[in-house]
Amino acid sequence: MSKDAPVNIGAANATDPVGPRARVSRMQAKLHCWAAADPGRRFDDLFNFVHDPATLLVAFDRVAGNTGAKTPGVDGLTVADIEEIAGMSGFLDDLRTQLKDGSFRPLPVREREIPKPGGSGRVRKLGIPTIADRVVQAALKLVLEPIFEAGCAPRGAALPDAVQDRVGLLSQQGPGSWGQPEPGGAGEGFRP
Repeated sequence: MSKDAPVNIGAANATDPVGPRARVSRMQAKLHCWAAADPGRRFDDLFNFVHDPATLLVAFDRVAGNTGAKTPGVDGLTVADIEEIAGMSGFLDDLRTQLKDGSFRPLPVREREIPKPGGSGRVRKLGIPTIADRVVQAALKLVLEPIFEAGCAPRGAALPDAVQDRVGLLSQQGPGSWGQPEPGGAGEGFRP
């Protein structure tokens, strides 16, 4: 793909035969290709992708499909409340306007204490953002993830390589060296 190809996918159009998910998927594929082809590439126009109507719609769908959609943030609104009060399109239009003009400000998270796994009786704090904040976070993830994924090894390739490197390192070291147990010590049964 050429570096000179236009980056902005444009605003969503009601007569567009390609749905928002396909538009976002195409945008992600372009970003991934550009990032993979030129790891030092500078992406200057990403904010237009974030507040693109298709990106916001897909982000909202992801937030609405999550089990946390029924959990309100500090503003007290759930996805169902937003759909009932302003409607999804009104909410996304307002959010897009706030993002474009720079007036969007995330609200503080609502803190809840939840039990830690394992039944120890201890608790940890969980921060619950507002639905608007979650939609913006999801939109940012939709745009940034393909760029960062381009710099990572293919799924499943990194772990076996790392394990193989570690096994090779251990087999080159003698007993008692870093990472290898003393003879007769704890972990003696491990053989690379």
